[in-house]
Amino acid sequence: MFMNNRLEVEKKLWTEGFKRVMGLDEVGRGCLAGPVVAAGVILNKDDLIDDIRDSKAIPEPERRELAEEIKNRAEFWTVKECSTIEIDELNILWASIKAMEKCTEVEGALPDYLLVDGNKFSPSLIPHTCIVKGDDKSMSIGAASILAKVYRDDLMRKLHKKFPYYSWDTNVGYPTVAHYKGLQNKGITVHHRRSFNLKTEKLYTG
Repeated sequence: MFMNNRLEVEKKLWTEGFKRVMGLDEVGRGCLAGPVVAAGVILNKDDLIDDIRDSKAIPEPERRELAEEIKNRAEFWTVKECSTIEIDELNILWASIKAMEKCTEVEGALPDYLLVDGNKFSPSLIPHTCIVKGDDKSMSIGAASILAKVYRDDLMRKLHKKFPYYSWDTNVGYPTVAHYKGLQNKGITVHHRRSFNLKTEKLYTG
């Protein structure tokens, strides 16, 4: 039942003749550090994955398994990011949208319709629909949310090994007591978003 509910939008578009419906989602908007990451997924309508849903509601081991399934079975997938520099220049909303736009422009993507998580997207030659909380209402968006989260969590854990003072291995860049404590003690790294309230002006010196 849940799978059918999460496929209603896609099924309608498929019956209307759209063949490459891309779900788009991003993760990391509320973080103090690290890029904002977006993923785009075009499902194979003949090989659907029943358990796809909002990545935040999935335990990490299952999320990782689903990410591999999506990569192996989707018609197309891609993951893109916008750096902290882009975030500070554009603001986080438009950097998030830009990251999703990058997914649509990847060679071989060729989407003919976009399903976008949230309520805002940029004007596009490709028709699109924004869906609030779309990661739990559209299987395509849910698949994108899974890929984006797994990618970004892994990235922040790798960065934690070089900068172990901010607890990125557990908070993956989100604001936590431990993250703010690291900022107070060690300062702002190149991976921090200067346009966010970091509660310090101290710079990281190693």
